[in-house]
Amino acid sequence: MKNHDDAVIEMLRSDPNMAVEYLRAAFDELDEEGGESAFLIALRHVVEAQGGMTVIAERAKVSRESLYRALSPKGNPTLRTMTAVMRATGIHFHDLTQAAPH
Repeated sequence: MKNHDDAVIEMLRSDPNMAVEYLRAAFDELDEEGGESAFLIALRHVVEAQGGMTVIAERAKVSRESLYRALSPKGNPTLRTMTAVMRATGIHFHDLTQAAPH
């Protein structure tokens, strides 16, 4: 049986357009208790779906180890790291603040 993380990553791989909606939902809950960790986990799922930590770390020009630490549930990435990782996934923060198209 697949665990939750693997199932989410597989869904994101099969429907790459879902990544923006998935991150938008996590972004909308940032101010809730546990919201920061949930957002980092969601971003980690997107990273894994788009080729994994090594690929995205190279695109973002950060070390793989730094990326693992940054996207851990207790991670505390800098804004510069977050922006680079988001850019490396092809998603921008402004995408998360726009209303979903109907």
